[in-house]
Amino acid sequence: MNSRKYAIGIDYGTESGRAVLVDVSNGEMIATHVTPYKDGVIDKQLPYSGVPLGPDFALQNPADYLSVLATSVPEVVKQAKVNPEDVIGIGLDFTSCTILPVDHQLEPLCLKESYKHNPHAWVKLWKHHAAQDEANKITERALQQGEAWLKRYGGKISSEWMLPKVWQVLDEAPEIYEAAAYFLEAADWVTAKMTGTVLRNSCAAGYKGIWHKKEGFVSSEFLRQLDPRLENLYETKLSGKVVPIGTKAGELTKEMADLMGLKPNTAVAVGIIDAHAGVPGVGVAEPGKMVMVMGTSTCHMLLSDREVHVDGISGVVEDGIIPGLFAYEAGQAAVGDIFAWYVDHQVPSYIKEEAEKEKVSVHEWLENKASRLKPGESGLIALDWHNGNRTPLVDAELSGLLLGVTLSTTPEEIYRAFIESTAFGTRLIIDTFRNQGVEINELYACGGLPHRNRLLMQIYADVTNMEIKISNTTHTPAVGAAMFGAVAAGSKNGGYDSVEEACRAMAKLKEETFIPIRENVEIYENLYKEYRRLKDYFGCGENNAMKKLKKWKEASKISMKNS
Repeated sequence: MNSRKYAIGIDYGTESGRAVLVDVSNGEMIATHVTPYKDGVIDKQLPYSGVPLGPDFALQNPADYLSVLATSVPEVVKQAKVNPEDVIGIGLDFTSCTILPVDHQLEPLCLKESYKHNPHAWVKLWKHHAAQDEANKITERALQQGEAWLKRYGGKISSEWMLPKVWQVLDEAPEIYEAAAYFLEAADWVTAKMTGTVLRNSCAAGYKGIWHKKEGFVSSEFLRQLDPRLENLYETKLSGKVVPIGTKAGELTKEMADLMGLKPNTAVAVGIIDAHAGVPGVGVAEPGKMVMVMGTSTCHMLLSDREVHVDGISGVVEDGIIPGLFAYEAGQAAVGDIFAWYVDHQVPSYIKEEAEKEKVSVHEWLENKASRLKPGESGLIALDWHNGNRTPLVDAELSGLLLGVTLSTTPEEIYRAFIESTAFGTRLIIDTFRNQGVEINELYACGGLPHRNRLLMQIYADVTNMEIKISNTTHTPAVGAAMFGAVAAGSKNGGYDSVEEACRAMAKLKEETFIPIRENVEIYENLYKEYRRLKDYFGCGENNAMKKLKKWKEASKISMKNS
């Protein structure tokens, strides 16, 4: 008889959802399956009705989330040829803040005939930015009143978060606001559908919902001053117990077990934000260790036993990732996106032809050429602000910079300069934490980039002067989610009684690490000083050229439109 036990981790991304089946004893990933969302990102018009959407709308169909449960979960069980009786727990991670209005029976309003033509009845995806006016008003009011909680979020509320999005619904579609019994994070909705119990996970509530373990949510008085109609929001439409990550949300109902091909009463963990699941996914459950979740952008996650209001952080939340610890989130608004932009729009055709002849990607071709250069050899330095700066400046109006270009500058030199700029951006984040008394002793990386670009990781090691350890899988958040599923099951069912135990047993790192090269460290130290000078000059108000250029650009567009 097979005594092996398994947990399933479900990773909900922007375009698709992935399920992984993981051996609870050693973290081995046995099977994986991806289900693309049929409706994908809805940003032009609504499905079915064709109702056009306004600027900066980014919606989704919640039926796509259930299709992941109905398709990918049975598929990984089938691939692995395991008995559903041996699947002891389920965990999930989700893009956030992704929210939807539902009725008392947890049915999404967008799936009801009477509401499906209203954009505000649909899921607002994390990158829905149409609530910027509401976000600005929340930040302005909090600054005026000296609200201490604003410092936990770097001094600014994002349009991506729960409160601005809910307020936008109230502003623009009050009938949807009134019809909604709850506004739920998509992660909390999926776990509620699986278990029949509405709980709010402390990760999303803390980072995206302005919740604090000791102080709770923002006050009713503050909400009333924003809009009298919001005064009782947290007692009504945002009600629900906030529980720590690692909590068992409940057990799989018979209806959902039949849908997913699993046994009823299988343990289900509360959800977690996707990037944050990468922390236990690489085995980090102690203070002083930073995890870089690297992809199109980078999230910098750090555990600590102290709560400090660090400049430009996206949040610090007790129980945000590991129960009993404070978890910090910082980040860079563009990393892989910068390299992709350069390759897609700036690289000359002869390089694309050379790469095709050598049967490698343009990224690989440039990495190979750039790796032959020594630090400082190109005479270039760049600022990684192509999509603004998240930490420590919290300024989306900043833009990129490349300095030192001559008529002999080559594409591979520019490519390397952009890599170095993102490494300097990470170094600046690390220094910001350390300068404010938060310890960072070890550095880890996960995501797609660390597995694809060795030069990138070596430069990061040299610039930070820290050894970097790499996850052994590109599906780290999904594995982290599976760990929470094993914790929800508990040791009596073959799982674990704490996240720390699950990390020790299930997390796997590559044997190879990236170790700083001493001579490179010394050169990069001087280049980093110049990066900081440029940061101060262009990012801290001495020269607002970047913002002026943006204003002139927008004014020119308006002038041309009106002419």
